[in-house]
Amino acid sequence: MNSVEANHADFSSKVDFGQRTIVVRRDGLAVRLQLRSLAVCAIMAIIAVAVTAWAFTLGAYSLNFVQVWQALIGDPDAGFAHTVVVEWRAPRAVAAMVFGAALGVSGAVFQSLTRNPLASPDIIGFSAGSYTGALIVIIVLGGSYLQLAAGAIVGGLVTALLVYLLAWRRGVQGFRLIIVGIAVSAMLASFNTWLMLTADLEIAMSAAAWGAGSLNGTGWDQTLWGSAIILVILAALAVLAPGLRQLELGDDAAKATGTQAEPTRLAVMVLGVALIAVVTAAAGPIAFIALAAPQIARRIARTSGVPLVPAMFTGAVLLAVGDVVAQHFLPVSLPVGVVTVVLGGAYLVWLIIHEVRRRA
Repeated sequence: MNSVEANHADFSSKVDFGQRTIVVRRDGLAVRLQLRSLAVCAIMAIIAVAVTAWAFTLGAYSLNFVQVWQALIGDPDAGFAHTVVVEWRAPRAVAAMVFGAALGVSGAVFQSLTRNPLASPDIIGFSAGSYTGALIVIIVLGGSYLQLAAGAIVGGLVTALLVYLLAWRRGVQGFRLIIVGIAVSAMLASFNTWLMLTADLEIAMSAAAWGAGSLNGTGWDQTLWGSAIILVILAALAVLAPGLRQLELGDDAAKATGTQAEPTRLAVMVLGVALIAVVTAAAGPIAFIALAAPQIARRIARTSGVPLVPAMFTGAVLLAVGDVVAQHFLPVSLPVGVVTVVLGGAYLVWLIIHEVRRRA
């Protein structure tokens, strides 16, 4: 048997084992899902949850999985373990998964738009713009998380608009967007350094520690607010995902299928920038997750394009693992951004060499 079909009134589904896909139809709409991509998402979700559960047990006050479970369900016998797990460790571990997922999707959006594996918010300046906006809020206002989030989003969007306008020439091409983004990122990095040098010493030190990209001190406020905003953005991206897939075929092909190329591209860019800005506001600029997660997901899932959902789960795993390594498996505890920069830098070198060889 090569396929299995199910029909229920206005809902139908078909599993085609030969093509390794699931086609779901409802109310005239059809969604095609690859079985391998679904399997990759399931495996990555299991790994992310397992790493998170493991993170609950690690630390100066070590716990076993039974104690962690008792703390999570509110068992009266949990005692101090409830405070350790629920109040101290859980917000950070959950933030690592959610923020990693947001970074993965953001990277997938820009790599899909530009059809270039080197395109990510880190490389093309949007992370630097979000960092600049948040840094101005820290130095000028000493703001709360919501003020930081607003500053990061505004900074990222202004940077995206600037890069978009500078890269525009009867449309926006991926390579031009990357080159312009790198140039804008370099200028913003210089401006950020100037801000740090002119700020008061205590504020500058605090901003420098935050600027390394760290989940230290992450509480439920940042995690819940950030997660809520990220979920809204992901829902909007899900609506625009079909148009993004059409843009991967080129503007002419997208227009032939009824997709409005530039409005769709601009809307998707805004949502991608918003994702990176929310993470930057909560944890500082965490580099290279957005660059690596989509390509790792693409190679594991063996998809023709950059897959958004597998990239989301892969990003969650990468940041969760990176944070555990940064906290517990180095001579001293470091911000997770330091670990991702080291690993991501090595990945970037490999990716560049791979692309040069492929095109040679």
